[in-house]
Amino acid sequence: MKKVIEYIQENHDRYIGELNEFLRIPSVSTDPEHHEAVKTAAEFVAKQLQEAGMTTVEIFPTEGHPIVYAERLVEAAKPTLLVYGHYDVQPVDPIELWESAPFEPTIRNGELYARGAADDKGQVFIHFKSAEAFLNTGRQLPVNIKYLIEGEEEIGSPHLDPFIETHQDLLKADVAMVSDTAMFAHGVPSICYGLRGLTYFQLDLQGADTDLHSGSFGGAVVNPAFELSKILTAMKDEAGRITIPHFYDDVRELTERERAEFARLPFDESSYKQAIGLKELSGEEGCTPLERLWVRPTFEINGLESGFTGKGAKTVLPAKAMAKVSMRLVPDQDPDKIADLFEDYVHALTPSSVHLETTRMHGGKPWVASLDHPALKAATQAIKKGFGKEPVFQREGGSIPVVATFAELLNIPSVLMGIGLPDENAHAPNEKLNLDNFYAGIKSSAYFLDELSRSGL
Repeated sequence: MKKVIEYIQENHDRYIGELNEFLRIPSVSTDPEHHEAVKTAAEFVAKQLQEAGMTTVEIFPTEGHPIVYAERLVEAAKPTLLVYGHYDVQPVDPIELWESAPFEPTIRNGELYARGAADDKGQVFIHFKSAEAFLNTGRQLPVNIKYLIEGEEEIGSPHLDPFIETHQDLLKADVAMVSDTAMFAHGVPSICYGLRGLTYFQLDLQGADTDLHSGSFGGAVVNPAFELSKILTAMKDEAGRITIPHFYDDVRELTERERAEFARLPFDESSYKQAIGLKELSGEEGCTPLERLWVRPTFEINGLESGFTGKGAKTVLPAKAMAKVSMRLVPDQDPDKIADLFEDYVHALTPSSVHLETTRMHGGKPWVASLDHPALKAATQAIKKGFGKEPVFQREGGSIPVVATFAELLNIPSVLMGIGLPDENAHAPNEKLNLDNFYAGIKSSAYFLDELSRSGL
């Protein structure tokens, strides 16, 4: 491994130059005006993988943005790693809050600023360069490697699951690698072993046929905004528990080992509150803040709309009220089952004086890996060597739906080895990537390939 690590250290400047070229491509998947740029980003990824030494590289068209696949298979008896990432990025709005142009990468104080630097171009890039380091130093790859890089992650990956389902043989592997998460904190490298799932709804309540004058009709006509407020308020009790019948039936409780791992984490509640501008935290009674954030299910109101919301005053009695709500789910909750329970409950709470429509928007299954899996043990040793310190184990409150898809369709676990930081503004202005973590990430990725080859998989 000595030559591989020396190669990585000698090529830092080139890596930054190539990553900057990647970051200059405005591959905003949600904006039709950037359609050609997204295609250009896919072509850039394909070229990078070819130059890294992959023997097969193919760009698969979809009804949306293309999927890039690549592989280099060295020996059937060796483990096979499937690397997942995405080359699309979030929109840059509000542009006026950026301190430098979002698609003109800029280094300030050891951090690289650009849209996509942390999410996910900079992170997936480390796995291109780790494979390259082996092959450019005269070594064969220690494992078989495949890459699945998509261009629609930021819009919900609408074509990824169908692609995986129809290409299961092509994507067959022993473990997946995903670097699209954050470390627990600066200087605290982490392995994420669990994600919450999601189910998302829009609720529409209709009262009268049209908005009415509150003086002429108020007091005798139902107000959908009030009724919607009552429905939403009924979703939680005073202890912060969700009141949907049977909602908690399948919730998997933390193990004692997991509680011990959480206790190792350098979480400071006062600093956390200060960072987000709150005096107090809230949530389910009897649970720690990290448990509420990672391993307990939630019900949240994501948006509300009704009546007059412009400047000034208008004495209107609204005809409609709308809410967008989401539930974060934990192992072993099923999104479809929870969605059915929610619809039954919300209809039961809705009075006959209004008409309710529920729309299921999207969802994803929760996921958790065993801390004893050989791939997680390999990642632990790799990060220890790459960063020079033992990683911590954490979960995340968000969702990466493809991880559950890999488990369901390919029957493989995933290693979530992110090198981002919580304050790197992944979906906000001034997105950035810490370059020390970037370089350590490339080394960790290389060490992981070596450790995985000896993992017994």
